[in-house]
Amino acid sequence: MPVNADSDAFEADPEHDTALPINEVFYSLQGEGKLSGVPTVFVRTSGCNLRCWFCDSYHTSWEPTHAWMDLEDILEEIAGYDAEHVVLTGGEPMIHDEAVELLDRLGDRGYHTTVETNGTIYRDAHIDLASISPKLRSSTPTVGRDPKGDGEWADRHEQRRIDVGALSRLIDTYPNQLKFVVTDREDMAEIESLLSRIRETTTTEVADDDVLLMPEGTTRAELDRTRNTVADLAMEYGYRYTPRLHVDLWNDAPGT
Repeated sequence: MPVNADSDAFEADPEHDTALPINEVFYSLQGEGKLSGVPTVFVRTSGCNLRCWFCDSYHTSWEPTHAWMDLEDILEEIAGYDAEHVVLTGGEPMIHDEAVELLDRLGDRGYHTTVETNGTIYRDAHIDLASISPKLRSSTPTVGRDPKGDGEWADRHEQRRIDVGALSRLIDTYPNQLKFVVTDREDMAEIESLLSRIRETTTTEVADDDVLLMPEGTTRAELDRTRNTVADLAMEYGYRYTPRLHVDLWNDAPGT
Protein backbone atom coordinates (compact mmCIF):
# COMPACT_ATOMS: atom_id res chain seq x y z
CA MET A 1 0.00 0.00 0.00
CA PRO A 2 1.73 3.21 -1.11
CA VAL A 3 1.72 6.28 1.09
CA ASN A 4 2.48 9.89 0.37
CA ALA A 5 6.26 10.18 0.09
CA ASP A 6 6.11 13.93 0.70
CA SER A 7 4.25 13.66 3.99
CA ASP A 8 5.33 12.75 7.51
CA ALA A 9 1.75 12.03 8.52
CA PHE A 10 0.14 8.60 8.48
CA GLU A 11 -3.60 8.22 8.79
CA ALA A 12 -4.70 5.65 11.35
CA ASP A 13 -5.64 2.22 10.05
CA PRO A 14 -9.46 2.26 10.05
CA GLU A 15 -9.69 -1.48 10.85
CA HIS A 16 -7.40 -1.56 13.90
CA ASP A 17 -6.97 0.60 16.99
CA THR A 18 -3.28 -0.29 17.27
CA ALA A 19 -1.38 -0.87 14.05
CA LEU A 20 1.84 0.11 12.37
CA PRO A 21 2.68 0.60 8.68
CA ILE A 22 5.07 -2.30 8.12
CA ASN A 23 7.32 -2.58 5.10
CA GLU A 24 8.76 -5.97 6.09
CA VAL A 25 9.43 -8.34 8.98
CA PHE A 26 12.38 -10.68 8.53
CA TYR A 27 14.98 -12.76 10.34
CA SER A 28 18.66 -12.16 9.72
CA LEU A 29 21.95 -11.30 11.40
CA GLN A 30 22.42 -7.84 12.84
CA GLY A 31 24.80 -6.34 10.32
CA GLU A 32 25.89 -3.14 12.07
CA GLY A 33 27.04 -1.82 15.40
CA LYS A 34 27.86 -3.37 18.75
CA LEU A 35 25.58 -6.38 18.18
CA SER A 36 26.89 -7.18 14.71
CA GLY A 37 26.46 -10.88 13.97
CA VAL A 38 23.62 -11.52 16.45
CA PRO A 39 20.57 -13.41 15.06
CA THR A 40 17.76 -10.86 15.05
CA VAL A 41 14.19 -10.25 13.94
CA PHE A 42 13.86 -6.96 12.06
CA VAL A 43 10.60 -5.02 12.03
CA ARG A 44 10.84 -2.32 9.38
CA THR A 45 8.25 0.44 9.55
CA SER A 46 7.45 2.67 6.61
CA GLY A 47 7.75 6.44 6.58
CA CYS A 48 10.52 8.88 7.45
CA ASN A 49 10.90 12.55 8.32
CA LEU A 50 14.20 12.77 6.39
CA ARG A 51 15.36 11.86 2.89
CA CYS A 52 19.01 10.78 2.80
CA TRP A 53 20.11 10.43 -0.80
CA PHE A 54 21.90 7.16 0.03
CA CYS A 55 18.99 5.62 2.00
CA ASP A 56 19.32 1.84 2.04
CA SER A 57 15.56 1.38 2.49
CA TYR A 58 14.25 3.47 -0.40
CA HIS A 59 10.74 2.01 -0.10
CA THR A 60 10.33 3.31 3.43
CA SER A 61 11.34 6.87 2.67
CA TRP A 62 11.46 8.10 -0.91
CA GLU A 63 8.61 5.88 -2.10
CA PRO A 64 7.23 4.34 1.10
CA THR A 65 5.18 1.18 0.81
CA HIS A 66 3.60 -0.86 3.57
CA ALA A 67 0.79 -3.00 4.84
CA TRP A 68 -0.94 -2.07 8.09
CA MET A 69 -0.27 -4.71 10.76
CA ASP A 70 -1.92 -4.91 14.14
CA LEU A 71 0.60 -5.01 16.99
CA GLU A 72 -0.55 -8.48 18.07
CA ASP A 73 0.02 -9.77 14.54
CA ILE A 74 3.51 -8.29 14.55
CA LEU A 75 4.26 -9.93 17.90
CA GLU A 76 2.93 -13.26 16.65
CA GLU A 77 5.17 -13.11 13.59
CA ILE A 78 8.20 -12.24 15.73
CA ALA A 79 7.44 -15.19 18.02
CA GLY A 80 7.69 -17.50 15.03
CA TYR A 81 11.46 -16.94 14.88
CA ASP A 82 14.01 -18.41 17.26
CA ALA A 83 15.53 -15.10 18.32
CA GLU A 84 15.79 -13.03 21.48
CA HIS A 85 16.76 -9.79 19.75
CA VAL A 86 14.37 -7.51 17.86
CA VAL A 87 15.34 -4.42 15.89
CA LEU A 88 12.71 -1.78 15.16
CA THR A 89 13.90 0.11 12.13
CA GLY A 90 12.63 2.06 9.16
CA GLY A 91 12.38 4.58 7.70
CA GLU A 92 12.21 6.39 11.01
CA PRO A 93 10.17 4.23 13.40
CA MET A 94 9.88 6.93 16.05
CA ILE A 95 7.50 9.00 13.94
CA HIS A 96 4.80 6.46 14.86
CA ASP A 97 3.01 6.66 18.22
CA GLU A 98 2.28 2.93 18.10
CA ALA A 99 6.01 2.15 18.08
CA VAL A 100 6.09 2.88 21.82
CA GLU A 101 3.46 0.29 22.62
CA LEU A 102 5.15 -2.30 20.40
CA LEU A 103 8.47 -1.75 22.15
CA ASP A 104 6.83 -1.95 25.57
CA ARG A 105 5.08 -5.21 24.68
CA LEU A 106 8.34 -6.65 23.36
CA GLY A 107 10.04 -5.71 26.62
CA ASP A 108 7.27 -7.37 28.62
CA ARG A 109 7.90 -10.55 26.63
CA GLY A 110 11.60 -10.51 27.45
CA TYR A 111 12.99 -9.46 24.09
CA HIS A 112 16.09 -7.32 23.76
CA THR A 113 15.03 -4.32 21.70
CA THR A 114 17.16 -2.11 19.50
CA VAL A 115 15.73 0.97 17.82
CA GLU A 116 17.41 2.30 14.69
CA THR A 117 16.73 6.04 14.68
CA ASN A 118 18.07 9.21 13.11
CA GLY A 119 17.92 10.85 16.54
CA THR A 120 15.47 13.64 15.73
CA ILE A 121 12.58 12.27 17.85
CA TYR A 122 12.59 11.23 21.51
CA ARG A 123 10.11 8.65 22.80
CA ASP A 124 9.63 7.14 26.27
CA ALA A 125 9.63 3.41 25.53
CA HIS A 126 11.30 0.09 26.36
CA ILE A 127 14.57 0.43 24.46
CA ASP A 128 17.56 -1.72 25.38
CA LEU A 129 19.81 -0.12 22.78
CA ALA A 130 19.21 3.17 21.00
CA SER A 131 21.18 2.93 17.76
CA ILE A 132 21.34 6.61 16.89
CA SER A 133 22.52 7.63 13.44
CA PRO A 134 22.67 11.43 13.16
CA LYS A 135 22.62 12.51 9.54
CA LEU A 136 25.53 14.60 8.31
CA ARG A 137 25.55 17.30 5.63
CA SER A 138 26.78 14.68 3.16
CA SER A 139 23.38 12.94 3.46
CA THR A 140 21.40 15.91 2.09
CA PRO A 141 19.67 15.15 -1.24
CA THR A 142 21.00 18.00 -3.34
CA VAL A 143 19.99 18.12 -7.00
CA GLY A 144 23.03 16.13 -8.07
CA ARG A 145 22.34 13.39 -5.52
CA ASP A 146 18.56 13.38 -5.17
CA PRO A 147 17.23 9.99 -6.38
CA LYS A 148 14.29 11.83 -7.91
CA GLY A 149 16.52 14.47 -9.46
CA ASP A 150 14.65 17.59 -8.37
CA GLY A 151 16.23 18.46 -4.99
CA GLU A 152 12.77 19.15 -3.57
CA TRP A 153 13.61 17.61 -0.20
CA ALA A 154 17.01 19.26 0.25
CA ASP A 155 15.91 22.21 2.41
CA ARG A 156 13.54 20.19 4.60
CA HIS A 157 16.13 17.49 5.14
CA GLU A 158 18.85 20.01 5.98
CA GLN A 159 16.64 21.83 8.48
CA ARG A 160 15.51 18.65 10.25
CA ARG A 161 18.50 16.32 10.19
CA ILE A 162 20.04 17.37 13.55
CA ASP A 163 18.15 17.95 16.80
CA VAL A 164 20.70 18.18 19.61
CA GLY A 165 17.95 18.27 22.24
CA ALA A 166 16.45 14.98 21.05
CA LEU A 167 19.90 13.43 20.68
CA SER A 168 20.83 14.40 24.22
CA ARG A 169 17.61 13.01 25.72
CA LEU A 170 18.08 9.71 23.89
CA ILE A 171 21.66 9.45 25.11
CA ASP A 172 20.78 10.34 28.70
CA THR A 173 17.87 7.89 28.78
CA TYR A 174 19.00 4.74 26.96
CA PRO A 175 22.08 2.58 26.46
CA ASN A 176 23.21 3.78 23.08
CA GLN A 177 25.58 3.83 20.17
CA LEU A 178 26.19 6.81 17.89
CA LYS A 179 26.56 5.44 14.39
CA PHE A 180 27.76 7.82 11.67
CA VAL A 181 27.54 6.96 7.99
CA VAL A 182 30.83 8.23 6.57
CA THR A 183 31.22 9.05 2.90
CA ASP A 184 34.77 10.42 3.07
CA ARG A 185 37.30 12.18 5.31
CA GLU A 186 35.48 15.52 4.98
CA ASP A 187 32.70 14.17 7.23
CA MET A 188 35.01 13.98 10.23
CA ALA A 189 35.06 17.70 11.00
CA GLU A 190 31.26 17.72 11.29
CA ILE A 191 31.29 14.55 13.41
CA GLU A 192 33.82 16.10 15.81
CA SER A 193 31.82 19.32 16.02
CA LEU A 194 28.53 17.51 16.64
CA LEU A 195 30.06 15.29 19.31
CA SER A 196 31.33 18.40 21.11
CA ARG A 197 27.84 19.92 21.06
CA ILE A 198 26.27 16.72 22.35
CA ARG A 199 28.84 16.31 25.12
CA GLU A 200 28.10 19.84 26.29
CA THR A 201 24.40 19.05 26.74
CA THR A 202 24.33 15.47 28.08
CA THR A 203 24.76 14.39 31.67
CA THR A 204 25.82 10.94 30.44
CA GLU A 205 29.39 10.51 29.25
CA VAL A 206 29.63 9.98 25.50
CA ALA A 207 32.60 7.64 25.30
CA ASP A 208 34.65 7.27 22.14
CA ASP A 209 33.89 3.55 22.37
CA ASP A 210 30.21 4.36 21.78
CA VAL A 211 30.96 6.27 18.57
CA LEU A 212 30.88 4.08 15.47
CA LEU A 213 32.00 4.96 11.97
CA MET A 214 30.28 3.01 9.20
CA PRO A 215 31.17 3.16 5.51
CA GLU A 216 28.47 4.42 3.14
CA GLY A 217 27.39 1.82 0.62
CA THR A 218 24.51 -0.55 0.00
CA THR A 219 26.36 -2.99 -2.27
CA ARG A 220 29.66 -4.84 -1.96
CA ALA A 221 31.08 -2.77 -4.83
CA GLU A 222 30.20 0.49 -3.08
CA LEU A 223 31.67 -0.71 0.22
CA ASP A 224 34.86 -1.74 -1.57
CA ARG A 225 35.38 1.95 -2.36
CA THR A 226 34.80 3.24 1.19
CA ARG A 227 35.51 0.63 3.87
CA ASN A 228 39.29 0.95 4.06
CA THR A 229 39.13 4.74 4.23
CA VAL A 230 36.59 4.60 7.05
CA ALA A 231 38.54 1.92 8.91
CA ASP A 232 41.64 4.11 8.76
CA LEU A 233 39.62 7.08 10.06
CA ALA A 234 38.32 5.01 12.98
CA MET A 235 41.88 4.15 13.99
CA GLU A 236 43.06 7.73 13.51
CA TYR A 237 40.29 9.27 15.64
CA GLY A 238 39.99 6.47 18.21
CA TYR A 239 36.39 5.51 17.37
CA ARG A 240 34.93 2.12 16.53
CA TYR A 241 34.65 0.85 12.98
CA THR A 242 31.48 -1.04 12.20
CA PRO A 243 31.05 -3.17 9.09
CA ARG A 244 27.87 -3.65 7.14
CA LEU A 245 27.95 -7.40 7.61
CA HIS A 246 24.66 -8.05 5.82
CA VAL A 247 26.01 -6.32 2.70
CA ASP A 248 29.26 -8.28 2.86
CA LEU A 249 27.29 -11.54 3.14
CA TRP A 250 24.28 -10.97 0.93
CA ASN A 251 25.07 -7.84 -1.10
CA ASP A 252 21.82 -5.86 -1.52
CA ALA A 253 19.38 -8.77 -1.38
CA PRO A 254 16.02 -7.86 0.22
CA GLY A 255 15.15 -9.30 3.62
CA THR A 256 18.74 -9.29 4.89
